[in-house]
Amino acid sequence: MRGTVLKRMTYAAVLALLVLVPWVLGQYAVATLSRMLIFAVLAMSVNLLTGIAGLPTLGQSAYFGVGAYTGALVAINVSAVGVVQLVVATLAGAVAAAVTGPVAVRARGVPFLMITLAIGEIAYSAAGRMESVTRGTDGLSGIPPLVFAPGGEGTVNEGLVYYYVLAVFLICFLLLQVLLRSPFGLTLRGFRDNELRLRAVGYRTTRYALAVYVIAGAVAGAAGSLWATSQRFVSPGDLGFEIAALALLAVIIGGVGSMWGACLGAALVILTRDYFGGMLAGRGPLLLGILFVVTVYLLPRGIAGTSDALASLRRRRRAEVAS
Repeated sequence: MRGTVLKRMTYAAVLALLVLVPWVLGQYAVATLSRMLIFAVLAMSVNLLTGIAGLPTLGQSAYFGVGAYTGALVAINVSAVGVVQLVVATLAGAVAAAVTGPVAVRARGVPFLMITLAIGEIAYSAAGRMESVTRGTDGLSGIPPLVFAPGGEGTVNEGLVYYYVLAVFLICFLLLQVLLRSPFGLTLRGFRDNELRLRAVGYRTTRYALAVYVIAGAVAGAAGSLWATSQRFVSPGDLGFEIAALALLAVIIGGVGSMWGACLGAALVILTRDYFGGMLAGRGPLLLGILFVVTVYLLPRGIAGTSDALASLRRRRRAEVAS
């Protein structure tokens, strides 16, 4: 009970700090926080596959890019309302995952990882060559500012855009928490731990793998929509291997299997790449490499895994003292 109360208080404190961000920080810092939250949504989609279902992936950047381009095209040609872009981009990510997923989910382990990597590279190549739709390597620019409701005016205020991103991030986080506590989420953990046993008792595990793959694609698509809304520019680089690798790195640093750990890992990755890397003349990749090595050696279970292990150790010691 005490641990639950402490966890809720921590979540409330973090939420309060996130709400106060535009009031205490400058525009650059607010924009950086927006990128952190967007990347956290992408990292949660990776963690859903890698940490919860046990399907390590390097292909979520494909659905992130599909969502980004879809959101951008909807904003330019249909509606600048953020919610419209978000819904269509989320559906596009889910559809793209549903089309490519049957090929991927037949494999497990390293073969699955390599298939998802190939899907990401195909999407990257397609984005560069479909110039009539994506404008090729020049990127898709001219995305109108975010509009909150039909008939409203666009806003370029970083604080308002940040609040929109924060709201979508919180919705995604809460929905995934509900999903993971449902029978479907428990089945995914069983799929990760012992797929053969699930098959033996009658579960069609490939269907579960495809279902979680589509859900993860939808979450990545939502993250892509947020990216197009906040940056107002999309390029093939947003589908590249670097984005996929950074998302997986965020999950490893934060703790595989933990959603809040994935979010924290995403924040550290963006902070290291964009802020500290800028301070050291573009040495962000070097700093990320150092961060990864330090995490592997000092925190092999990631930040969240180490925190949970320490909490479990403290509870065990209290029980021993009480007895």
